[in-house]
Amino acid sequence: MEPLPETDEALDEYLEEKDTDLRATLLELGRNAVRLVPTCVGLSLGLVREGLTFTLVATSQEVAVIDAAQYLDGGPCVEVATGRETLDLDTQDLLDEDRWTAFARTSAAHGVRSTLSLPIVHEGRLIGGINLYAAAPRAFVGVHEALASALGASAAGAVTDADLGFSSRAAAVATPAAMADLRSVDLAVGILAARHHQDVDTARTTLEEAAARAGISLVQAAQVVGYVRPSHG
Repeated sequence: MEPLPETDEALDEYLEEKDTDLRATLLELGRNAVRLVPTCVGLSLGLVREGLTFTLVATSQEVAVIDAAQYLDGGPCVEVATGRETLDLDTQDLLDEDRWTAFARTSAAHGVRSTLSLPIVHEGRLIGGINLYAAAPRAFVGVHEALASALGASAAGAVTDADLGFSSRAAAVATPAAMADLRSVDLAVGILAARHHQDVDTARTTLEEAAARAGISLVQAAQVVGYVRPSHG
C-alpha cells in the first residue's frame, strides 16, 4: 500500500515539524496489515490530539492481485461483474451482511467489504486509532489480537464494519488543510505569548477563552490575532 497524495504532502510537513519518522512507521503498519490480511486495501492512522488522519491505499497492482484471487475463488467483485447482483448505492441494505457492499473505485481504492477499527492506548489514554479496510467479507474475523499486536494497537474496544464507506479517507484528504490550521493557531499562541509576556500554555488558554467568548472557532481567533496590533498606550 502507498500513501494518498494528500497524506504524502501532510507527512512531509509533519516530519519536518515533529522530527519523527512517521512515514516509515505508517508504511510498516501497512506491510504488517497486508501480511496478516492479504485482502487489506486501506489503512488509516488517526492521531487524537492533533486531529489528523494519514491513509494508505492499495496500489493498482495490489488491487489487480486481489481481483485475480477473487475471480478464481469467487467474491464480491465476481458477484457484480457477472451481473448476478444489482447494486443500488442509495439503498440502506447495502450494509447488510448478506449483500455485497459497493464502494466507488478510484485510482488507489477498491471495494471495501469489511473494516476493523482498533484503538491506540498509551498509559491508559486514547492517543489514536487505526482503521483497516479489506476487499473480502469477514476478512478480519479471528485476527483481531494478531493485528492489534502487530500494529501497536489494542484489541479491546475493536469495532468491525463501522466504516464501510471509508470515511477516514476523506479525513486524510483534509489533513493538509487541518495542519495549516494547527500552524496558524501555534503562530497566534506564539504572538500572544511574546506580546503579553506569557508562557505558551497561558497564551493558548487566553486564545481558547477569547474564541469561546466570541463564539468563533479557535482557528478564526488565531487569524484575528494577526490583525490586532499591540497597543502602545
